[in-house]
Amino acid sequence: MGLTKTEIFTEKQNRLATMMKALAHPARIAILQELIKTNACVCGDLVTDLGLAQATISQHLKELKNAGLIKGSIEGTRVCYCINNKVWKQYMKEFESLFSSYEMSETCC
Repeated sequence: MGLTKTEIFTEKQNRLATMMKALAHPARIAILQELIKTNACVCGDLVTDLGLAQATISQHLKELKNAGLIKGSIEGTRVCYCINNKVWKQYMKEFESLFSSYEMSETCC
């Protein structure tokens, strides 16, 4: 039986692709930017702040939480979200590794 497409790539390449996929929607970027700007747990204000439907916000929060970028805690009937510092640092390290591996060259194309 043949290899699956992900099996031909390294673990690091697959992990980085998964990280990038989690960030690959402007609504998710906007949510992360709002959480960063607030620098605290956000409870329900995202719908008002971003102007997106509650269902849309919920779906993107789910994706970000599954990727580990955010974490949520239940406070009464509300779920509050904030940046997951540990995973955020992992993302920073992976992206830094990728982008710093390239040396700028004026001789290319």
